[in-house]
Amino acid sequence: MRLFSPSALLLPVLATPVCLAGELTLETRPLVIERSLSTGALPSTSTPLRIEAETLPSFEIKSIAPHGSRVKAGELLVEFDTEAIDRKLDDSKRALDSATLTLGQAEVELKSLKESLPLKLDATKRAARNAADDLAYFNTTSRKIKEQRAEETLKRYQHALEGEREELRQLEKMYKADDLTEETEEIILKRQHDSVSAAEFALKAEELDHKRTLETDIPREAEEFISAAKSSALALAKAETELPRQVSLKEIELTSARIGLERQKDDFAKLSADRKLVDPIKAAADGWFYHGVIEEGRWTTGEAVKALIPSGQVAAKKTFATFIPTASPLILTAFADEATATSLPLDCSGFALAPGREDLVIPAKVAKIAATPGTDGRYRIDLTATWPANANPVPGSNAQVRLISYENPNALSIPASALHATKDGWSVTVKLADGKTGPHAVKRGRVSGELVEILSGLEAGQVIITP
Repeated sequence: MRLFSPSALLLPVLATPVCLAGELTLETRPLVIERSLSTGALPSTSTPLRIEAETLPSFEIKSIAPHGSRVKAGELLVEFDTEAIDRKLDDSKRALDSATLTLGQAEVELKSLKESLPLKLDATKRAARNAADDLAYFNTTSRKIKEQRAEETLKRYQHALEGEREELRQLEKMYKADDLTEETEEIILKRQHDSVSAAEFALKAEELDHKRTLETDIPREAEEFISAAKSSALALAKAETELPRQVSLKEIELTSARIGLERQKDDFAKLSADRKLVDPIKAAADGWFYHGVIEEGRWTTGEAVKALIPSGQVAAKKTFATFIPTASPLILTAFADEATATSLPLDCSGFALAPGREDLVIPAKVAKIAATPGTDGRYRIDLTATWPANANPVPGSNAQVRLISYENPNALSIPASALHATKDGWSVTVKLADGKTGPHAVKRGRVSGELVEILSGLEAGQVIITP
């Protein structure tokens, strides 16, 4: 690598006229193209700090090391307030235990339901069968017997009344023949009259009961048997449909409980894993602790960094700080426009100047140039730097880098205004030996300011016409 001074770069420009009028005799002179880049010093390796939590959107900071802190291995970087997540973890554990017990209860209920289903169905079938049998027996036998019994009972009361009356007639007939009725006979007759009256009342009551039995009780009993038969038949049809359905619903409920329990277990496992993520973060080695994130060669802070204070919030899955090991070499990163980026060859060398330390010459070399531009249209350029012992660079510091992108010690260059575009390429107006002028095709090379390098078509000593 060859170091150079800023004044040396200006010599080719000063030695050659920039705006010439008339004739120009060509000479070979050195042509050097310099590029200047504004760079930032960034670590080649770093550890982004972020909480890859699945269950919580943000975490509260309890304490955090200041931005740009120089830290030792094991030193505390960030500590989070874990009270909220610990409370949620306890609640989730109790909910998980409850769901486990609920699932066990549902399994017992399903087993009991499956075992009792045949019994309930058999009982319903028996009830329907018995009700149908009772109705059939009533229609074929019981009803007729009840009607016959009512008739026979009525006849007995009728016969009883006739008997009492007949006995009264016989007593009256017998006592009447005596011409004299004794006191005892009067008593007997009175008793017999009472018996007749009682028999008449009993017959009247039986006639009412007989009518009630035939016209009301037996039809009502028939209705009860018919209703019971229909109800039991409907209950059987309902049981045959609903009892298996109850089992299916219970199985679905049990499946849902199992799925819910598995999801709760998964959520609890994620929450437990998230809890471990918010344990205090300590430095893995000696290094620097910076707020913000290094992305695509840029140090990004933004509004989120303002929240990196005690009681502030850190969003999950977003880098909020960066740890940089002391052993990580610092590289220089720049972002250049397309013209600058495409003009720099790999291994292009130069030097960097740090603000306030212009006495230091920091050798730098292009290590990598992005093949495509970023969203802002600029190309990322990474450079290696050889830091002097007394440089003491820190991540995030700035430096101005000057690079030699092209050098030709014997260049034949002309003012850009002397070139003319043609359909076949470029040409210049050359003065001929006879004093006349004429167009002459040339091949142009690199450009430095207002000078254009001529690769072929002209030689030193020739005279060209400039505007």
